Amino acid sequence: MKKRVTLIFPKRSVHMPVTYRLAKDFNVAANIIRAQVTPNQVGTLVVELSGDIDQLDAALEWMRSQDINISMASREIVIDEESCVHCGLCTGVCPTEALSLDPQTFRLTFTRSRCVVCEQCIPTCPVQAISTNL
Repeated sequence: MKKRVTLIFPKRSVHMPVTYRLAKDFNVAANIIRAQVTPNQVGTLVVELSGDIDQLDAALEWMRSQDINISMASREIVIDEESCVHCGLCTGVCPTEALSLDPQTFRLTFTRSRCVVCEQCIPTCPVQAISTNL
C-alpha cells in the first residue's frame, strides 16, 4: 500500500534520521518527493510511503509520537484546459512524467495516476494554467 503524506518537523526534530528509521524499524520505504529541511528551522518533507498497511500505520503513529505533524496529501494537480497553451515547459520539470506532450498533436497530456503532486509544474507554467485543488 502507498500513502502520500506531508511531514512537518518542529525545529528540535529536523536532525532526526526519519527515513532511515522508517526503513529499519517499520520496513516502510519513503520516496522523497520534496524536501525543505534546514537546521534550527521548521522542516517540511513530502513523501510517498509504501509498505504493509499495519507497518504504515505503526510508522505514522511513531512519527506523531515524535511531534512530527502529518497531513495526508489529498490535493491534486488541476490543469485549466482553456488557459493551457501546450508549450510543454511543465513536462521538463515533472519527475514522474505525468505531464507529457502528445507526439502527434503536440497537446499536453496529464496522467493523473503518475502524479505525485510535487507541485514543480505550478511555478513553471507561464500562463498559470496549473494549480492544486484544496
